[in-house]
Amino acid sequence: MNDYREKQPHDIERLVRPRTGSHGIDNGLETRVVKNLTLVGVLGNLALALFKLAAGIMGNSAALVSDAVHSASDVLATAIAFAGARIAMKDADEHHPYGHERFEQLAALALAVILAAAGIGIGYAGLQTVFGGHAPESAPGAIALVAAAVSIAVKEAMFWYTRHGARKIDSDAFMADAWHHRSDALSSVASLAGVAGAMLGYPMCDPLAAVVICAFILKVAFEVGRDAVSKLVDESGGEEIEEQIAEIALACKEIDHVDSIVTRQFGSAIYADVEVAMDPDLRLDEAHEHAESVHDAIEEALPKVKHVTVHVNPTR
Repeated sequence: MNDYREKQPHDIERLVRPRTGSHGIDNGLETRVVKNLTLVGVLGNLALALFKLAAGIMGNSAALVSDAVHSASDVLATAIAFAGARIAMKDADEHHPYGHERFEQLAALALAVILAAAGIGIGYAGLQTVFGGHAPESAPGAIALVAAAVSIAVKEAMFWYTRHGARKIDSDAFMADAWHHRSDALSSVASLAGVAGAMLGYPMCDPLAAVVICAFILKVAFEVGRDAVSKLVDESGGEEIEEQIAEIALACKEIDHVDSIVTRQFGSAIYADVEVAMDPDLRLDEAHEHAESVHDAIEEALPKVKHVTVHVNPTR
């Protein structure tokens, strides 16, 4: 942990500027973004899944059929992301006095499990074909190649659209969904390579592509799951945010130095406990007023910090 006691007020040249965060977003805008992302995700994935399934069957491509299953799982993934984001937007209540932000991490964790299950299923089927030595009897048709190329373009566009929206509303669940789209685009790249290789006379390329798709999916599942877990177990908000909190506190009146700062992630938000030192001769009401100014300054300047608890120590 940083030793903030070494920092003095005269070291501070500027106050940290406010940054974009979920708590500074208009509820109407957030609702619209969530609905748009859900609509694009569900309709786009459903159309792609049906298109790739038909093309895979007609074009005799196991890789493309596997890719269609992956796209179908994305429909459920988007629905889960929508549910998580909607619950996380709810205000604190009697049963959840700290709010509902962590429901987004639960949704992201569920997405990771869905991704992993889809990846394992696809990989298992591909390995059975490869190690069983049963290469496809006929090469995939041209329709499978076209479908794979279309899927790459559409899923990459969905990735950028969803990532942009997720950043706008600071949504972990939809950010996980965006990476789900990216994993599907990478899957389609593998499908394209597998289909092309099989059409060139290497039939094992198609089931091998399914195994490569599995690896891509499992990698994304691990990264999404790891990020969700880190925000569910009170991991620190990080050195950068703590440095910013220290700067803001030290810029406030009567703060001699900062004794300690402890932060923890609560879903997409951050909670902080700050100990500041003041002149021991100050009256209790004066010390309280200055502590309140520290509290308000931090929450105003850093929207991602949902709540700050300020404890006052006497200057030693």
